[in-house]
Amino acid sequence: MLELLEFEVDPFGAVVVLSDRLPSDPGEFSRRLDKSLKAWTEQGNKAVWLEVPIARSSLIPVAVEAGFGFHHSGQDYLLMTQRLVEDAILPPFATHYIGIGGVVLTPERELLVVREKYGMRGRAPSLKLPGGALQAGEHLVDAVEREVLEETGIKAVFEAMACFRQWHGYRYGKSDIYFVGRLRPLTKEIIMQDDEIQECLWLPVDEFLEREDIAIFNKQIVRAALETEGVVQSFIEGFGDPDTREYFMPPHLVDGITVVPFQGQHT
Repeated sequence: MLELLEFEVDPFGAVVVLSDRLPSDPGEFSRRLDKSLKAWTEQGNKAVWLEVPIARSSLIPVAVEAGFGFHHSGQDYLLMTQRLVEDAILPPFATHYIGIGGVVLTPERELLVVREKYGMRGRAPSLKLPGGALQAGEHLVDAVEREVLEETGIKAVFEAMACFRQWHGYRYGKSDIYFVGRLRPLTKEIIMQDDEIQECLWLPVDEFLEREDIAIFNKQIVRAALETEGVVQSFIEGFGDPDTREYFMPPHLVDGITVVPFQGQHT
């Protein structure tokens, strides 16, 4: 007797096919998939999530023929979906890029700035803050400390999150969120990353704010770091592992009984 594909049902009534139990033969997969779709529909399931490992990529055309569409792909898999109910909700894949920049200030009010080798949208590169994109699974605090170190050679410690901005219609039609943190430098000697950066220096912050060749956005986020206390990284006890969760709270709240300052490697 032909068996159904092995699966589980998630809390939202959708079938999740067990990818490590998929048959390798496309013909067998086609027959079992057809029987499974009929059974899952009769059972009242709302949708199907089908992750196909790259080692079994020959199954992908079969799934497409059966009505599956592409959701997203990774280095070694393709995730496909199919609605069994017309109005079934299938959450989209990641919709945003995440980045972070660092306002690194000395007690003498010197600001760490960089000038990249290449400008954006046809504009010549101007002085800006060091920063970049987060890596998968990376905390915001760790990311900004890493980016500052990589681009400038300056070791700095995160103090507070000053502000953030969001815009839409970014790369590949996705949205983009960019955070800005305030950091305290632990070293002063610049070792510039010359692959991407053409200039790196300590600049008096008042000169940065007065210069006409500095973008107004960069001036505003530096003002936010200078003139507000921001929010600090914290961990709320009982709400997950600090290795996988990151919270930001006003400083006065971290003295409460439910919120404690995060004690990660960067503090």
